[in-house]
Amino acid sequence: MTDFVRIPAERVRVLLGKDDATKKKIESRCKVELIIDPDGEVEIVGDPAEAYFVHEIVKAIGRGFSAETALRLLDNDYGLYIIPLKELISSENAITRLKGRVIGENGKIKYSIEEATDSYVSIYGNTIAIIARIDAMEYAKEAIGMLIDGARHTSVLGYLAKAKREIMESRLKS
Repeated sequence: MTDFVRIPAERVRVLLGKDDATKKKIESRCKVELIIDPDGEVEIVGDPAEAYFVHEIVKAIGRGFSAETALRLLDNDYGLYIIPLKELISSENAITRLKGRVIGENGKIKYSIEEATDSYVSIYGNTIAIIARIDAMEYAKEAIGMLIDGARHTSVLGYLAKAKREIMESRLKS
């Protein structure tokens, strides 16, 4: 099976890694072949099940995640969710303002979301992307959704404190 993914050209170097180390790691762990064009067109050749995971890893790297973080998607417990801001907001100024709200002063809100939900958040281009364990993904999406809808930072921080407790309780039970 062959699958195609397009990523920003400036993210190709991250996908390749130093001396093609990241590319080789993905190919050997997933038993696929990656054919990477310098403009960001990536061809994934291999078993359909493995190609699905590689597709998600390549998309994650294209959305600003480090290769190390994107490779967490090989673990069945992790998922990727991308929020396309252009579909929600039309003005560039509003998108910039929203990205600033999600990041927060000195990165505080972004860090709080990541810490409370045991997730990774990347704000890149006109997207906000989340890599999280499946049991915590909804909490991270909800926190970012609250910010998109204009909720106060204090309300979001309160929600995250509650979410962290619920995630911990759920993990302790299972």
